[in-house]
Amino acid sequence: MLQEQSYTIEEVAQLLKVSKLTVYDLVKKGDLPVFRVGRQMRVDRMDLQAYIQKRKTGTTQKVPVPKIGNQAKQYPKIIISGQDLVLDLLAKYIEKRQSIKVLRSHEGSFNGVMALYNGECDIASLHMFDGDTGDYNTPYVKKIFVSHPFILFNVISRRAGFYVQKGNPLQLQSFEDFKTTACKLINREKGSGARTLLDEQLRIHHISPSTIEGYHNEEMSHLDVASAVANGHADVGIGIEKMAKLINVDFIPVVTERYDIVLFKSPENQPLIDLVKEILTAPDFQAEVAALGDYDISQMGQVMYETL
Repeated sequence: MLQEQSYTIEEVAQLLKVSKLTVYDLVKKGDLPVFRVGRQMRVDRMDLQAYIQKRKTGTTQKVPVPKIGNQAKQYPKIIISGQDLVLDLLAKYIEKRQSIKVLRSHEGSFNGVMALYNGECDIASLHMFDGDTGDYNTPYVKKIFVSHPFILFNVISRRAGFYVQKGNPLQLQSFEDFKTTACKLINREKGSGARTLLDEQLRIHHISPSTIEGYHNEEMSHLDVASAVANGHADVGIGIEKMAKLINVDFIPVVTERYDIVLFKSPENQPLIDLVKEILTAPDFQAEVAALGDYDISQMGQVMYETL
């Protein structure tokens, strides 16, 4: 009954004929109330109707918002973009330390960064490999955020590689094997970190995507990719180690990737930057992340790049 009287963010976007990021922006501004069912945000049917009615009549409603410390910048809600579980912990610690409402947007790396660029989220996570430099993330944000001051923090490092069926029947070990072994791939969506890793590795190994069966078959998460392999719909997919332990697949590590978050730098945003840095370097937060397993926290909280 509850779900029949409420909508997911995607359903609201479809009803209003706008993008999901636009709906997240309405939530962030306090224009559209939400509640959570587990990790999922939902909008009450009556609240959506009230929002539509307000737009019809032109009336507005001011929502009181809390402050971070004694700073002027106000955060009624903040949105963190990304899919890793560690971001849920970060959200929990932000709420606990400052009583700020934190919402989660589960976008892939590039879409999350663009959401930050467009003012549709406050913290964006990314794990994007650059084949020319062998570096993660920094080459991308330096190009995207030209003339926009920003700071890039490391959160974790983690292993990425191949999801394969139990026993690895095709004996896949590296990206070079795509040249010699016929296999069916399940891919990630364009702009995700896993898709960027694959495309960059194919490029530097001189492998045409057109030679790989299933290259254009896309899923939206590591869980979906691993499940497709486990169910026999594909021979191989790209993803992170932790998910392989939840799904009945084997994991072949290929790279260790750097998982970072980026925030814009401004006097108004400095309280949020300080809060995030304090949490990432706090022993209690690091211990909780380490307890999850499969994460390297040795660089957690370090500034990987910062504009002047």
